Amino acid sequence: MNSKYLYLIIDLAAISLPFLFSFHPKANFSKKWKYLWPAILLPATFFLIWDEWFTTMGVWGFNPEYLTGIYVFSLPIEEILFFVCIPYACVFTYEAVGYFSKRDYLQSYTNTITFVLLFFFSITALYGINKWYTFSTFLLCTLFLLFLHFRIKPNYLGRFYLAFLFILIPFFIVNGILTGTGIEDQIVWYNDAENLGLRMGTIPVEDTFYGLLLILMNVSIFEWLQERNQAY
Repeated sequence: MNSKYLYLIIDLAAISLPFLFSFHPKANFSKKWKYLWPAILLPATFFLIWDEWFTTMGVWGFNPEYLTGIYVFSLPIEEILFFVCIPYACVFTYEAVGYFSKRDYLQSYTNTITFVLLFFFSITALYGINKWYTFSTFLLCTLFLLFLHFRIKPNYLGRFYLAFLFILIPFFIVNGILTGTGIEDQIVWYNDAENLGLRMGTIPVEDTFYGLLLILMNVSIFEWLQERNQAY
């Protein structure tokens, strides 16, 4: 497939079913939109600034063959929509997993998982200190998880870890296509001098943790806004 609408189609496909099921009467996700949209837009602002910076630096870039040609600064409109469509679908998945699984199955393992991740993130950041994508992703993962664990002390991390396992399934499909799986060329290309050069299929390993950071920020703000509302 070689289509100027492919990236846009991926964005819209990712959000379509979660959006439609948001109005299901048994679990009306649309009632939580007042918490969801700030939880999407605040991290999106941060990630888009990061994205613009790395695009201008040549850390990554976009193949015009798969784009509509509408840009905001250096970023195609499809990339901007990515930070709305994907978080919407992922927070919906997080809520759906919580709805169908009332029990926090990872509650007793949450601290262990967190410390293992912190060790992995910090070591990888140090190892990739001369690689922009590697260093920035794993450093920010380390700092944000440290902030959550020691400052916020949330009760939802176990549920997030479980939900993220489900999120990884569509993640690998979407990111696989974006990085060239099943199509003639890449939609998003990466400068391997700025990452570890390790790929899961066509996906740079950093992408998984870049995604984890994004969705963890979304979920954290989403949960915080709900808790704040309940407190009042």
